[in-house]
Amino acid sequence: MKFRCERADLEKVLGTAGRAVTTRGGALPVLAGIHLELTGDQLRATGTDLDLTISVTAIVGGEEDGTAVLPSKLANDIVRAVPPGKIEVTIEGDEAHITAARSEFSLRVIPADEFPRMAEPPESAVELDGAAFRDALKQVVKAASSDDSRPILTGVLMAAEGDGLRLVSTDSYRLSVRDLPGTSVLTGDESVLVPSRSLSELSKVLDGDATLTLRLGERDAAFESGDVRVSTRLIEGDFPNYRGLIPDSQPNTLVVNRAELLEAVRRVRLLAQEATPVRMMMKSGGLELVAVTQDVGQAHEAIDATYDGEELTVAFNPEYLLDGLEVTSGDEVSLETVDALKPAVLRSSDNPDFLYLLMPVRVS
Repeated sequence: MKFRCERADLEKVLGTAGRAVTTRGGALPVLAGIHLELTGDQLRATGTDLDLTISVTAIVGGEEDGTAVLPSKLANDIVRAVPPGKIEVTIEGDEAHITAARSEFSLRVIPADEFPRMAEPPESAVELDGAAFRDALKQVVKAASSDDSRPILTGVLMAAEGDGLRLVSTDSYRLSVRDLPGTSVLTGDESVLVPSRSLSELSKVLDGDATLTLRLGERDAAFESGDVRVSTRLIEGDFPNYRGLIPDSQPNTLVVNRAELLEAVRRVRLLAQEATPVRMMMKSGGLELVAVTQDVGQAHEAIDATYDGEELTVAFNPEYLLDGLEVTSGDEVSLETVDALKPAVLRSSDNPDFLYLLMPVRVS
């Protein structure tokens, strides 16, 4: 194999495919490599940990077709380190030679026949608005669990909802629900559970406002955007019945400027140490935030807000509250509550397609 290209192009290809490379100790050595396949002037780079696979293609100056597997981290480090400009890659036998300007490197390759065969994605496909889907992912991925002992909660539910698509995630402490009206991917009662890690990586490699193509199989899903394909195994199992967690009505409603509340929580959080919650004291005169950490200190801040309901103090995990505020759109947000112990619902005042449900923290 032999080809030439710009360093920036190769850096992007290796970096994108390398996001799927395994970092787990004890895994097959070949899964720490990037598979390169050159056909004519088209170079395809693929990384996988068997659950997540990312492939990216680029046009290069191909001289000799072939396949090889390069150690991902080392190849990435070398390409990032050489000067900008032309770079040449030649693979002969079990060695790869990388040349750029006056720099020359050689490194051992991993046998290409050890790299797992990638299944072709299903032929049937639907097209999504890439920008809208990426925004939706940012709103739901954070609320998914990272605890692999509860694999169902590490996924994002994609389900048919009315004439559109609904994305749902929860870690049992908070719940994110985002609707994409008019996005027909599934029908009837169909749903799939996609690993949140795969969707997080997808959101990072989506090509701007490009159309996103989704191919769903029985056990896997493939997302294609521009020159990038992200494939992932689906999670098997039943997602929790989240609908029962969302209250039908809530008697107390706080409406506040989102940016002001976000900055205030960030400041008060400085004194919310050792898992200390932030208290939100809501009354007709506005909102007060309080954080007290024993033997450390306390923080207090008042914010202008409109409140309709009985005077109430509710405490939240500040990190979870910030996560919700950061992904809720609009200038104003509403926080709907029942009492100090029941779930609160955070919504955008101008976008009904997203809600963030947050469990309060019991305080004395």
